[in-house]
Amino acid sequence: MILAIDIGNTNIVIGKYQGDSLEYVARIMTDAHKSESEYAVTIQNILSLDKNTDGNIEGAIISSVVPPLTKTIQYAIKMLYGVDAYIVGPGIKTGIHLQVDNPAQVGADLICACVAAYNKYDSPALVIDMGTATKIMVVDENAVFVGVSIAPGVELSLKALSGGTAQLPQISLDAPSRVIAKNTVECMKSGVIFGNASMLDGMIERIEEELGKKPTLIATGGYANAVVPHCKHDITIDNNLLLDGLIIMYNKNRRN
Repeated sequence: MILAIDIGNTNIVIGKYQGDSLEYVARIMTDAHKSESEYAVTIQNILSLDKNTDGNIEGAIISSVVPPLTKTIQYAIKMLYGVDAYIVGPGIKTGIHLQVDNPAQVGADLICACVAAYNKYDSPALVIDMGTATKIMVVDENAVFVGVSIAPGVELSLKALSGGTAQLPQISLDAPSRVIAKNTVECMKSGVIFGNASMLDGMIERIEEELGKKPTLIATGGYANAVVPHCKHDITIDNNLLLDGLIIMYNKNRRN
């Protein structure tokens, strides 16, 4: 078994793979104040909930956009299973060329998503990662990471809306029945769900104009299932895209 771990700003997603097959997925809240020992206990407990696979962990790979936690999780995995986890960053083989001004600034999560998109889908591909921020990136048919656009994510927008106004409540993310809503809660839902869907549609059209071709459209991240079904474009939702990118890179580096 191999662990693929994606450390995000809000959640840490842990995937357990048997070969190339994802057998189990677990999520825990990101907390930069926890020690490696605390994370070791948390990871051990949450993986113990999986009754279908054994605990024989042979290796691990970590993607992180929370630098203080990268080594913490790596040490926790070492404590639990005695393996040195790969870290997505300088020196790791990805199979993707970063055609940007400063490759060191490209987030590990973006690399994972593009590695998986290039290996799983037709290229060029436009990848939408809807997490704490909404990232829209492009990888071309030559495995080149062309670039990315970053916008405030759904959760950030909601927090700004509720926190910056005295009379607007917290809301759930189910879509309202109409765009022109009739009450406060549905008005907010309309803006958040349909507004983000329209933003994605508009960005896709602009990116297609710059590329001069129509890419394969893929979406992932915690808010993709709420927003993407309301887009006018045909977008494939792949909830495990980042984890699959991690396991592809693990196998690429293990062989070499």
